[in-house]
Amino acid sequence: MKLKSRKKITLLVVIAALGISIVGCSNNNETEKTKKEKVQQTESTDTKITSTKDDYTYDNNEYLTSISWLEKNMKDNKNLIIVDARSDKDYAKGHIPGAINITWQALAKMDGKAGDKDWGTLQDAEALSKILSDLGISKDSQVVVYANKDAWGEDGRVVWSLKRAGIDSRMLNGGFDLWSSEKKETNKDVPEIKKAEIKIDEITPDMNITTDDLKKEYDGLKIIDTREKDEYEGATKFGEARGGHLPNAINITFNQLYNEDGTLKTTDEIEKIMDNAGLKKDDNIITYCTGGIRSAHMALALKNAGYEKVRNYDSSFYEWAADESNEVVK
Repeated sequence: MKLKSRKKITLLVVIAALGISIVGCSNNNETEKTKKEKVQQTESTDTKITSTKDDYTYDNNEYLTSISWLEKNMKDNKNLIIVDARSDKDYAKGHIPGAINITWQALAKMDGKAGDKDWGTLQDAEALSKILSDLGISKDSQVVVYANKDAWGEDGRVVWSLKRAGIDSRMLNGGFDLWSSEKKETNKDVPEIKKAEIKIDEITPDMNITTDDLKKEYDGLKIIDTREKDEYEGATKFGEARGGHLPNAINITFNQLYNEDGTLKTTDEIEKIMDNAGLKKDDNIITYCTGGIRSAHMALALKNAGYEKVRNYDSSFYEWAADESNEVVK
Protein backbone atom coordinates (compact mmCIF):
# COMPACT_ATOMS: atom_id res chain seq x y z
CA MET A 1 0.00 0.00 0.00
CA LYS A 2 2.78 2.34 0.98
CA LEU A 3 4.57 1.61 -2.29
CA LYS A 4 1.42 2.40 -4.28
CA SER A 5 0.94 5.65 -2.34
CA ARG A 6 4.48 6.68 -3.03
CA LYS A 7 4.01 5.96 -6.74
CA LYS A 8 0.85 8.08 -6.80
CA ILE A 9 2.62 10.97 -5.04
CA THR A 10 5.56 10.75 -7.46
CA LEU A 11 3.20 10.77 -10.43
CA LEU A 12 1.35 13.82 -9.09
CA VAL A 13 4.64 15.69 -8.56
CA VAL A 14 5.75 14.93 -12.13
CA ILE A 15 2.39 16.08 -13.53
CA ALA A 16 2.52 19.26 -11.45
CA ALA A 17 6.06 19.96 -12.63
CA LEU A 18 5.03 19.45 -16.24
CA GLY A 19 2.08 21.78 -15.72
CA ILE A 20 4.31 24.47 -14.31
CA SER A 21 6.71 24.01 -17.20
CA ILE A 22 3.90 24.29 -19.76
CA VAL A 23 2.47 27.38 -18.07
CA GLY A 24 5.96 28.84 -17.88
CA CYS A 25 6.55 28.27 -21.61
CA SER A 26 3.13 29.70 -22.38
CA ASN A 27 3.89 32.82 -20.33
CA ASN A 28 7.28 33.20 -22.01
CA ASN A 29 5.68 32.88 -25.45
CA GLU A 30 3.04 35.39 -24.46
CA THR A 31 5.74 37.75 -23.22
CA GLU A 32 7.68 37.45 -26.47
CA LYS A 33 4.46 37.97 -28.45
CA THR A 34 3.60 41.03 -26.39
CA LYS A 35 7.10 42.42 -26.88
CA LYS A 36 6.86 41.95 -30.64
CA GLU A 37 3.46 43.65 -30.73
CA LYS A 38 4.82 46.57 -28.73
CA VAL A 39 7.79 46.93 -31.08
CA GLN A 40 5.50 46.78 -34.13
CA GLN A 41 3.23 49.35 -32.52
CA THR A 42 6.16 51.67 -31.89
CA GLU A 43 7.43 51.25 -35.42
CA SER A 44 3.96 51.94 -36.80
CA THR A 45 3.65 55.06 -34.66
CA ASP A 46 7.12 56.22 -35.69
CA THR A 47 6.40 55.93 -39.40
CA LYS A 48 2.99 57.59 -39.30
CA ILE A 49 3.21 61.33 -39.79
CA THR A 50 0.04 63.07 -38.74
CA SER A 51 0.98 66.72 -38.71
CA THR A 52 -0.81 69.02 -41.13
CA LYS A 53 -0.99 72.73 -41.84
CA ASP A 54 -3.09 73.11 -38.70
CA ASP A 55 -0.22 72.41 -36.33
CA TYR A 56 2.94 73.70 -38.01
CA THR A 57 4.58 76.59 -36.22
CA TYR A 58 6.31 78.44 -39.02
CA ASP A 59 4.15 81.54 -39.41
CA ASN A 60 6.91 83.90 -40.50
CA ASN A 61 10.54 83.33 -39.59
CA GLU A 62 13.95 83.38 -41.25
CA TYR A 63 13.18 80.46 -43.56
CA LEU A 64 9.40 80.07 -43.87
CA THR A 65 6.28 82.16 -44.30
CA SER A 66 2.69 80.97 -43.91
CA ILE A 67 -0.15 81.50 -46.34
CA SER A 68 -1.99 83.59 -43.74
CA TRP A 69 1.02 85.92 -43.34
CA LEU A 70 1.35 86.31 -47.10
CA GLU A 71 -2.34 87.11 -47.49
CA LYS A 72 -2.12 89.83 -44.84
CA ASN A 73 0.98 91.42 -46.37
CA MET A 74 0.64 91.00 -50.13
CA LYS A 75 -1.33 94.20 -50.70
CA ASP A 76 0.20 96.70 -48.26
CA ASN A 77 3.80 95.60 -47.83
CA LYS A 78 5.70 97.70 -50.38
CA ASN A 79 8.91 95.76 -49.90
CA LEU A 80 7.27 92.39 -50.51
CA ILE A 81 8.17 90.52 -53.70
CA ILE A 82 6.43 87.21 -54.43
CA VAL A 83 8.42 84.78 -56.55
CA ASP A 84 6.98 81.80 -58.44
CA ALA A 85 9.93 79.40 -58.81
CA ARG A 86 8.06 76.94 -61.03
CA SER A 87 8.54 76.58 -64.77
CA ASP A 88 7.33 79.33 -67.05
CA LYS A 89 4.65 76.95 -68.36
CA ASP A 90 3.25 76.33 -64.88
CA TYR A 91 3.43 80.05 -64.11
CA ALA A 92 1.46 80.85 -67.28
CA LYS A 93 -1.36 78.51 -66.26
CA GLY A 94 -2.01 80.54 -63.11
CA HIS A 95 -0.09 81.92 -60.15
CA ILE A 96 -0.46 83.90 -56.94
CA PRO A 97 -1.45 87.48 -57.79
CA GLY A 98 1.54 89.78 -58.14
CA ALA A 99 4.07 86.96 -58.36
CA ILE A 100 6.98 87.20 -60.77
CA ASN A 101 8.51 84.09 -62.32
CA ILE A 102 12.15 83.33 -61.37
CA THR A 103 13.54 79.84 -61.90
CA TRP A 104 16.66 78.69 -60.06
CA GLN A 105 18.53 78.59 -63.38
CA ALA A 106 18.13 82.37 -63.73
CA LEU A 107 20.47 82.82 -60.77
CA ALA A 108 22.99 80.13 -61.73
CA LYS A 109 25.92 79.61 -64.09
CA MET A 110 24.42 77.63 -66.96
CA ASP A 111 27.17 77.83 -69.60
CA GLY A 112 28.42 74.49 -70.83
CA LYS A 113 26.77 71.26 -69.76
CA ALA A 114 25.87 69.41 -66.58
CA GLY A 115 29.02 68.00 -64.99
CA ASP A 116 31.30 70.78 -66.21
CA LYS A 117 33.23 72.56 -63.46
CA ASP A 118 30.91 75.02 -61.64
CA TRP A 119 27.94 74.32 -63.94
CA GLY A 120 24.69 75.09 -62.13
CA THR A 121 26.38 76.87 -59.23
CA LEU A 122 25.40 80.32 -58.02
CA GLN A 123 26.46 83.35 -60.05
CA ASP A 124 29.20 85.61 -58.69
CA ALA A 125 28.43 88.88 -56.89
CA GLU A 126 28.78 91.11 -59.97
CA ALA A 127 26.58 89.02 -62.23
CA LEU A 128 24.00 88.45 -59.50
CA SER A 129 23.82 92.19 -58.79
CA LYS A 130 22.72 92.83 -62.37
CA ILE A 131 20.29 89.90 -62.45
CA LEU A 132 18.56 90.94 -59.22
CA SER A 133 18.46 94.60 -60.22
CA ASP A 134 16.68 93.64 -63.45
CA LEU A 135 14.22 91.55 -61.42
CA GLY A 136 13.39 94.50 -59.16
CA ILE A 137 14.96 92.99 -56.04
CA SER A 138 16.83 95.34 -53.73
CA LYS A 139 18.44 95.02 -50.30
CA ASP A 140 15.18 96.29 -48.76
CA SER A 141 13.09 93.58 -50.41
CA GLN A 142 11.24 90.88 -48.49
CA VAL A 143 11.04 87.95 -50.87
CA VAL A 144 8.59 85.06 -50.51
CA VAL A 145 9.21 82.13 -52.86
CA TYR A 146 6.90 79.22 -53.68
CA ALA A 147 6.90 76.12 -55.90
CA ASN A 148 5.15 72.73 -56.12
CA LYS A 149 5.60 69.98 -53.52
CA ASP A 150 6.01 67.25 -56.15
CA ALA A 151 8.87 69.02 -57.92
CA TRP A 152 12.50 69.35 -56.81
CA GLY A 153 12.26 72.00 -54.10
CA GLU A 154 13.01 74.86 -56.47
CA ASP A 155 11.67 77.33 -53.90
CA GLY A 156 14.39 76.18 -51.52
CA ARG A 157 17.09 76.59 -54.15
CA VAL A 158 15.96 80.14 -55.01
CA VAL A 159 15.75 81.14 -51.33
CA TRP A 160 19.16 79.58 -50.67
CA SER A 161 20.57 81.62 -53.59
CA LEU A 162 19.04 84.88 -52.38
CA LYS A 163 20.16 84.36 -48.81
CA ARG A 164 23.73 83.87 -49.95
CA ALA A 165 23.42 87.28 -51.62
CA GLY A 166 22.17 88.83 -48.37
CA ILE A 167 18.51 89.12 -49.40
CA ASP A 168 15.72 88.63 -46.85
CA SER A 169 13.95 85.63 -48.37
CA ARG A 170 11.89 82.65 -47.22
CA MET A 171 9.77 79.79 -48.61
CA LEU A 172 5.99 79.82 -48.63
CA ASN A 173 5.10 76.89 -46.38
CA GLY A 174 2.85 74.57 -48.39
CA GLY A 175 3.65 76.33 -51.64
CA PHE A 176 1.30 76.62 -54.58
CA ASP A 177 -0.32 73.26 -53.77
CA LEU A 178 -1.63 74.44 -50.42
CA TRP A 179 -2.54 77.87 -51.80
CA SER A 180 -4.64 76.16 -54.49
CA SER A 181 -6.24 73.61 -52.15
CA GLU A 182 -7.29 76.47 -49.87
CA LYS A 183 -9.05 78.04 -52.88
CA LYS A 184 -6.98 81.20 -52.67
CA GLU A 185 -7.00 83.69 -55.52
CA THR A 186 -4.85 83.06 -58.60
CA ASN A 187 -4.57 84.82 -61.92
CA LYS A 188 -2.56 84.83 -65.14
CA ASP A 189 -1.55 88.49 -65.06
CA VAL A 190 2.17 89.18 -65.50
CA PRO A 191 3.13 92.15 -63.30
CA GLU A 192 5.39 94.88 -64.62
CA ILE A 193 8.84 94.66 -63.04
CA LYS A 194 10.35 97.91 -61.81
CA LYS A 195 14.11 97.70 -61.95
CA ALA A 196 16.00 98.20 -58.71
CA GLU A 197 19.54 99.15 -57.81
CA ILE A 198 21.46 96.58 -55.83
CA LYS A 199 25.18 95.96 -55.41
CA ILE A 200 26.11 92.67 -53.81
CA ASP A 201 29.50 92.89 -52.16
CA GLU A 202 29.90 89.22 -51.29
CA ILE A 203 28.32 85.82 -51.85
CA THR A 204 28.45 84.33 -48.36
CA PRO A 205 30.23 80.95 -48.26
CA ASP A 206 28.76 79.60 -45.00
CA MET A 207 25.76 77.87 -46.67
CA ASN A 208 27.74 76.14 -49.40
CA ILE A 209 30.71 73.86 -49.99
CA THR A 210 32.79 73.40 -53.15
CA THR A 211 34.12 70.10 -54.48
CA ASP A 212 37.67 71.01 -53.43
CA ASP A 213 36.65 71.88 -49.88
CA LEU A 214 34.45 68.79 -49.68
CA LYS A 215 37.47 66.60 -50.41
CA LYS A 216 39.60 68.41 -47.82
CA GLU A 217 36.99 68.15 -45.06
CA TYR A 218 35.51 64.77 -46.03
CA ASP A 219 36.48 62.72 -42.96
CA GLY A 220 34.83 65.18 -40.57
CA LEU A 221 31.53 65.45 -42.43
CA LYS A 222 28.15 63.72 -42.36
CA ILE A 223 26.86 63.61 -45.93
CA ILE A 224 23.19 63.34 -46.90
CA ASP A 225 22.16 62.23 -50.38
CA THR A 226 18.73 63.85 -50.84
CA ARG A 227 17.89 62.03 -54.08
CA GLU A 228 15.50 59.14 -54.57
CA LYS A 229 16.57 55.65 -53.51
CA ASP A 230 17.04 54.38 -57.08
CA GLU A 231 19.38 57.28 -57.84
CA TYR A 232 21.33 56.59 -54.67
CA GLU A 233 21.67 52.95 -55.72
CA GLY A 234 22.94 53.75 -59.20
CA ALA A 235 20.17 54.91 -61.54
CA THR A 236 21.26 57.64 -63.97
CA LYS A 237 18.08 59.45 -64.97
CA PHE A 238 19.34 62.98 -65.62
CA GLY A 239 22.50 62.61 -67.66
CA GLU A 240 24.89 61.86 -64.81
CA ALA A 241 28.32 60.62 -65.93
CA ARG A 242 28.13 57.66 -63.51
CA GLY A 243 25.58 56.14 -61.16
CA GLY A 244 25.83 55.67 -57.41
CA HIS A 245 26.51 57.93 -54.45
CA LEU A 246 29.32 59.61 -52.54
CA PRO A 247 31.20 57.34 -50.11
CA ASN A 248 29.49 56.99 -46.70
CA ALA A 249 26.57 59.18 -47.81
CA ILE A 250 23.25 58.59 -46.01
CA ASN A 251 20.14 58.52 -48.19
CA ILE A 252 17.36 60.76 -46.85
CA THR A 253 15.13 62.01 -49.67
CA PHE A 254 14.40 65.72 -49.34
CA ASN A 255 10.63 65.19 -49.53
CA GLN A 256 10.68 63.04 -46.39
CA LEU A 257 10.62 66.37 -44.55
CA TYR A 258 7.24 67.31 -46.11
CA ASN A 259 3.73 66.62 -44.88
CA GLU A 260 1.13 65.43 -47.39
CA ASP A 261 -0.23 68.98 -47.75
CA GLY A 262 3.20 70.29 -48.76
CA THR A 263 4.01 71.98 -45.46
CA LEU A 264 7.24 71.27 -43.65
CA LYS A 265 7.18 68.76 -40.81
CA THR A 266 7.57 69.97 -37.26
CA THR A 267 11.01 70.34 -35.71
CA ASP A 268 10.38 67.32 -33.48
CA GLU A 269 9.50 65.16 -36.48
CA ILE A 270 12.57 66.29 -38.41
CA GLU A 271 14.78 65.64 -35.39
CA LYS A 272 13.37 62.11 -35.20
CA ILE A 273 14.18 61.45 -38.86
CA MET A 274 17.72 62.74 -38.35
CA ASP A 275 18.21 60.81 -35.09
CA ASN A 276 17.11 57.59 -36.81
CA ALA A 277 19.76 58.24 -39.46
CA GLY A 278 22.42 58.81 -36.79
CA LEU A 279 22.66 62.58 -37.34
CA LYS A 280 22.97 65.10 -34.50
CA LYS A 281 22.59 68.87 -34.40
CA ASP A 282 26.27 69.46 -33.78
CA ASP A 283 27.35 67.39 -36.81
CA ASN A 284 28.95 69.07 -39.81
CA ILE A 285 26.32 68.15 -42.38
CA ILE A 286 26.56 68.37 -46.17
CA THR A 287 23.53 67.89 -48.41
CA TYR A 288 23.74 67.06 -52.11
CA CYS A 289 21.53 65.86 -54.96
CA THR A 290 21.95 65.89 -58.74
CA GLY A 291 22.38 69.62 -59.28
CA GLY A 292 22.08 71.21 -55.83
CA ILE A 293 18.33 71.94 -55.91
CA ARG A 294 16.73 69.31 -53.68
CA SER A 295 19.74 69.55 -51.40
CA ALA A 296 19.37 73.32 -51.05
CA HIS A 297 15.78 72.81 -49.92
CA MET A 298 16.82 70.25 -47.32
CA ALA A 299 19.66 72.47 -46.10
CA LEU A 300 17.14 75.24 -45.34
CA ALA A 301 14.69 72.81 -43.73
CA LEU A 302 17.45 71.53 -41.46
CA LYS A 303 18.61 75.03 -40.58
CA ASN A 304 15.03 75.89 -39.70
CA ALA A 305 15.00 72.85 -37.38
CA GLY A 306 18.17 74.00 -35.60
CA TYR A 307 20.90 72.20 -37.54
CA GLU A 308 23.16 75.21 -37.90
CA LYS A 309 26.23 73.48 -39.33
CA VAL A 310 24.65 72.37 -42.60
CA ARG A 311 25.87 73.32 -46.07
CA ASN A 312 24.65 72.59 -49.57
CA TYR A 313 27.01 71.06 -52.12
CA ASP A 314 25.57 72.87 -55.13
CA SER A 315 27.94 71.29 -57.68
CA SER A 316 26.48 68.03 -56.39
CA PHE A 317 26.56 64.66 -58.09
CA TYR A 318 26.81 66.07 -61.62
CA GLU A 319 30.27 67.48 -60.97
CA TRP A 320 31.41 64.75 -58.56
CA ALA A 321 30.54 61.88 -60.93
CA ALA A 322 32.05 63.62 -63.96
CA ASP A 323 35.53 63.51 -62.40
CA GLU A 324 36.77 59.90 -62.66
CA SER A 325 39.20 60.49 -59.79
CA ASN A 326 36.25 60.85 -57.38
CA GLU A 327 35.03 57.64 -55.79
CA VAL A 328 31.43 56.64 -56.44
CA VAL A 329 29.70 53.84 -54.49
CA LYS A 330 26.73 51.68 -55.53
